[in-house]
Amino acid sequence: MTATGLRAVIFDYGGVLTTPIGDSIRTWLEADGIKPESFTTVLKEWLGRYADAGTPIHRLELGELSVKEFDSLLAARLETYDGSPVHPEGVLSRLFAGMQPNPEMFALAEELRDAGIRLALLSNSWGNFYPRKQVDALFEVVVISEEVAMRKPEPPIFARTLSRLGLSAEECLFIDDAEPNVLGARAVGLDALLHTDPASTRAALTRMIPTLGGAA
Repeated sequence: MTATGLRAVIFDYGGVLTTPIGDSIRTWLEADGIKPESFTTVLKEWLGRYADAGTPIHRLELGELSVKEFDSLLAARLETYDGSPVHPEGVLSRLFAGMQPNPEMFALAEELRDAGIRLALLSNSWGNFYPRKQVDALFEVVVISEEVAMRKPEPPIFARTLSRLGLSAEECLFIDDAEPNVLGARAVGLDALLHTDPASTRAALTRMIPTLGGAA
């Protein structure tokens, strides 16, 4: 995609505009004495590429399952080193406690906006842990899965985001840290970038928009 054709950038939230989710998860697992392999097993079963439709994570993202209900279901599947049960109250809050907005990525989004690029946020919610005041002030369009009863990587949520922007897929770039979501975006015609770290994402955007510059 060239600078001429790019009119909007659509950002994922967790893992893109935040510090790495994996770091927060590792801190939570260690603090609660949870065996990492038990969490990995549940994550693969509920969110993996071959997961059945309607898993607890899918239902949480669609707003069909409350955080409290999800906490209980997840806690029941986790194993601790000492054999004690995982306390269900506040599991997701503890899981995400170490995930914070990443100043580098918010600064990059602001630079894009200042360069005349429109901004949208498209996120699968695990309980709506968003700094909404900060997000709403920066992003023209905000699409959260539980608020629209749709989820990535399914086509309708991308269509909803594009409709709210009033743009075609060919005019937008989507950035996400999860490969299935990137592939889903490409399947509906969006150019999509797999985010791994702020520096590489900035470099990719600078190649598309030379006026953005390379300095943070």
